[in-house]
Amino acid sequence: MDLEQRLVDNFIRYVKTPSQSDASVKTVPSTQGQMDMALILKKELEDLGFENIVLDEHAILTAVLKGNCEGDTIGFVSHLDTVDVSLSPEVKPQILKFTGEDVLLNKDLDIKISVAQHPELNHYKDMDIIFTDGTSVLGADNKAAMANIMTAFEYIIKNNLPHGDLHVAFVPDEETGLKGSKLLTRERFNVDYAYTIDSCRLGEIVYETFNAGAASLKIKGVSAHPMSAKGVLVNPLLVAHDFMNMFDREQTPEFTDKKDGYWWFVGCKSDPLYCTLDMHIRDFDKDNYKRRKDYIKECVQTLKLMHPKAQIELEMEDIYANIANNVSKDDKPVAMLYEAADDLGIKPITIAMRGGTDGSALSPAGIVTPNYFTGAHNFHSYCEFLPIPSFVKSLKMTLRLIEKACGR
Repeated sequence: MDLEQRLVDNFIRYVKTPSQSDASVKTVPSTQGQMDMALILKKELEDLGFENIVLDEHAILTAVLKGNCEGDTIGFVSHLDTVDVSLSPEVKPQILKFTGEDVLLNKDLDIKISVAQHPELNHYKDMDIIFTDGTSVLGADNKAAMANIMTAFEYIIKNNLPHGDLHVAFVPDEETGLKGSKLLTRERFNVDYAYTIDSCRLGEIVYETFNAGAASLKIKGVSAHPMSAKGVLVNPLLVAHDFMNMFDREQTPEFTDKKDGYWWFVGCKSDPLYCTLDMHIRDFDKDNYKRRKDYIKECVQTLKLMHPKAQIELEMEDIYANIANNVSKDDKPVAMLYEAADDLGIKPITIAMRGGTDGSALSPAGIVTPNYFTGAHNFHSYCEFLPIPSFVKSLKMTLRLIEKACGR
């Protein structure tokens, strides 16, 4: 079995099945494409001889490969969906050798990746890289993980390599709020710990993510004809404006990085009587995250005093939590990532992910799930690309983790 070729073939086959999620749909899965992807994987797991294969109405697919040695029971998690960023759902991957020049993705549409704008390409000169045709994301987020996991399983089985019990979970709608992983129970995915493969460049290891929440401010003003509006009209859009002005302009995504938290106003819908204002709340520190939520509540009370005739309601919810709330670098699931990287001669790059993974939902539920690299760059963009040598090293990380869990 040519491991590299099998890995690449699996990836290209998977990305050609459209499975974008749809944030406007509240059901899980939000799209039929995700169920179609799950059905493909279910058949492949059956062919490989997995047991306890369950595909439910939410397109959550779980299965178990019984171990042939004593060791930890570990799991691997991949999400079925690719992100919708208003690009084509149809992915047309291509393998190009990077020569050091700008990359022409699509001659007909004159779409290129500029090396000046994407200097990260310079690390991969003379390497084969999987690109898009410029009309879609590539979908390495998260079909690189999907291909990685399935190729690893096939390789282990065909070569009768030692392994403990291995569980896998393919979950929908990660891109729309980790909805699939929130429905995955420990009873169904009963592992000692698990991994996602949902980070980017070679060597990245993630066990810190944001604590994340969302708030929605619903405002009902008072409508009036302009000829009699003085002292009567309450413009809900201007009420929302007053609310936004209560927040530090420099604590927003465009002014923060590394482990800075932020508030982010992400949507506003208004007419003369009603306005809905949506915002995101993010912080790595659990206490600071709580303080941010408390500050929003204080601002709402101040707003009500400023506009006593307006009806103002606040809805707020927690979306996901920092993986590091439940695990440290020295704990076995994370320590094994560093050990595996060292065994393979890969320099680890520890990052605090300014986002979340399925592990951000699973870890608070008792399934500690850190994250490691796919090898790809530029998720959520037509400039997304996947260097094949980095992709292969990600697969070797998976195989090494399975060995280590078996005490090898």
